[in-house]
Amino acid sequence: MTTGLHDLRPQPGATRNRKRVGRGPGSGLGKTSGRGEKGQKSRSGFARKPGFEGGQMPLFRRIPRRGFNNIFRVEYAVVNLVQLEGFRAGTTVGPEDFVARGFIGKGETDAVKVLGKGALSKALTVKAHKVSAAAKAAIEKAGGKVEIIGAPAAA
Repeated sequence: MTTGLHDLRPQPGATRNRKRVGRGPGSGLGKTSGRGEKGQKSRSGFARKPGFEGGQMPLFRRIPRRGFNNIFRVEYAVVNLVQLEGFRAGTTVGPEDFVARGFIGKGETDAVKVLGKGALSKALTVKAHKVSAAAKAAIEKAGGKVEIIGAPAAA
């Protein structure tokens, strides 16, 4: 005997019947339909809004706002020396190469910074908007060069 999708049933006791309210006193959920007596929560269409405190000034409005967002802040996409180790010796690498390898996202090519995590054993010419002192020293020690691309545009 084969079983198919038409034979599937929930386990016994896994489902319950829908609660049918407002169907007379014998059901136990007649008259007020389990909503109690008067008040806001007994009305149709009532939905408690997030943060609503019954008309009292909500907590998020009682507490003062702090800090600010600098609209001129530039977020740099980070590339480490460990990642540069994957390129062939003697090549010139820049933001487009980092995107091709998946080190940074496609939209992050306008502000790239090279940091000194890891070691570099190959001579590379690295193009980036910023390079840390440790990364620059490591690249030059390996026989490579650092080229700074023009300053990134503010967001």
